[in-house]
Amino acid sequence: MRLLILGGTQFVGRAVAEAALERGHELTLFNRGRTNPELFPEAEHVHGDRTRDLSLLAGRPFDAVIDTSGYEPQVVRASVEALEGTPYVYVSSISAYADLSVGPNEESPTYESGDGYGELKAACEHELPADALVVRPGLVVGPHDHTYRFTYWVDRIARAGDVVAPEPRRAPVQIIDARDLGEWIVRCVEQGTRGTYNAIGPVAPLTMEELLETIRAASGSDARFHWIDEETLRRHEVQECMELPLWLLDPTHGGMQKADNRRAIVAGLTFCPLS
Repeated sequence: MRLLILGGTQFVGRAVAEAALERGHELTLFNRGRTNPELFPEAEHVHGDRTRDLSLLAGRPFDAVIDTSGYEPQVVRASVEALEGTPYVYVSSISAYADLSVGPNEESPTYESGDGYGELKAACEHELPADALVVRPGLVVGPHDHTYRFTYWVDRIARAGDVVAPEPRRAPVQIIDARDLGEWIVRCVEQGTRGTYNAIGPVAPLTMEELLETIRAASGSDARFHWIDEETLRRHEVQECMELPLWLLDPTHGGMQKADNRRAIVAGLTFCPLS
């Protein structure tokens, strides 16, 4: 297949590009050429700024476009118009859901307005063709992750010693490896999958304690976990999520780690083992 990726050289886009090439597809990357320009010499690289000019893509025949870099609705609208008739895949986010106090499924309402990350992702979705494939990941982890959210725990536990671990230890955790996400997106394109999917794992529920214990075992560390209650952490002004990644106590975000992923699993989404 002739695939176009808008982006394609950073994290999720990079994982999608790797999967597309591994599966033998003819790949074109459209981006500004500023991030990892040396990647994928076997692919066609077209450099341009999608926020200003998409004329370099005009009239180009593609079997699908995978948009991994759309954050502004007007820019996504312009891309859809420039590639009219081309099957469209958009990488959105579970942050697009308007109410994350409970675990969302694909029918849960998304934002109608606003200028935050989730609001803009929802607005971008509103610009898509009716038959688009909309992928809503949660926390994406794995190689080339520049956010340090998951990687913090791996690094800290590998250093061993006394490690602060936030209660409740049985709090749910949802993550997906970028490689699993990228490979599944490409398979969906191959199969002509359409609709909206929460792309998040794992299959079986995962707790914070299980996550940290698995990291300790996989890294061969003798780290000592000290499970600290919420009151103590707050008294010491520890910031949830920012200073202890994946620790979420704000009730308005209580469902962020409880997204319903059954539809995506039925559609073939698989996950590499956490270890």
